[in-house]
Amino acid sequence: MFLNIEYALISVIIVSLISLIAVIPLLIKKEISKEFLIILLSLSVGVLLSTVIFHFIPEIIEHSYSETETEEELENMINRAGFFILFGFLAMFILEKIVHFNHEKKFEKEGYGHGHAYHIAPINLIGDGIHNFIDGLVIAGSYAINITLGISATISIIFHEIPQEISDFGVLLYSGMSKKKALLFNFLSATAAIIGTLTGYILIGKLEGFTDFIIPFSAGSFIYIAAANLIPQLHRQCKLKETILHISAILIGIGIIYFISQLHGH
Repeated sequence: MFLNIEYALISVIIVSLISLIAVIPLLIKKEISKEFLIILLSLSVGVLLSTVIFHFIPEIIEHSYSETETEEELENMINRAGFFILFGFLAMFILEKIVHFNHEKKFEKEGYGHGHAYHIAPINLIGDGIHNFIDGLVIAGSYAINITLGISATISIIFHEIPQEISDFGVLLYSGMSKKKALLFNFLSATAAIIGTLTGYILIGKLEGFTDFIIPFSAGSFIYIAAANLIPQLHRQCKLKETILHISAILIGIGIIYFISQLHGH
């Protein structure tokens, strides 16, 4: 199980670096093309949901069958996994409530650099740090199962991290921080994912059954991010051309993860 720790660490470092690179356009100008962000969000929906369908759920089912001997044990294990999925969904809901995790609101054109909003920066950084820490746990747990699951989880995290980190950087600028200071704090928040990965491997080694928890928890959190956080933003654009773009990007995201699942045989 620990043979894949190097892959997990490489993946989480890549995620943190991409989070830093993603905000570079905001260092040059105050806003990012909405069309670009919408494509990223649509891709994220496809990638997140297909990771759940093609990787997390099959892994949960396969593990449940391999670890049980009677129908009653199997039913109990699947019910427990279902509870963890719901817990992951609810955990993201609570986190979003706490930090007002809303990408589009953070990208309003007016108000960047207004000091009166300085109070929103600390809670945004704390919330983003917690979110990134959870991402690190997900990466650790996924690679502990197998490399394919780890790669799919990493890709899913990268796609939804890019718009998230861009929007979080925008919030820091809006709060009155300088670009250099906002960049530093945004990167420090992103590195919480590395701490999460290391913590995940410690928990895997010390807590029996931790992967039984983290995989369904990850499934629940991915479903929430896609269905409750990203899709509602896509509904704000309802023209035919925009809808076709959304569907196309979602299908591309699904295709990426499905290709990985077939290439590595799940």
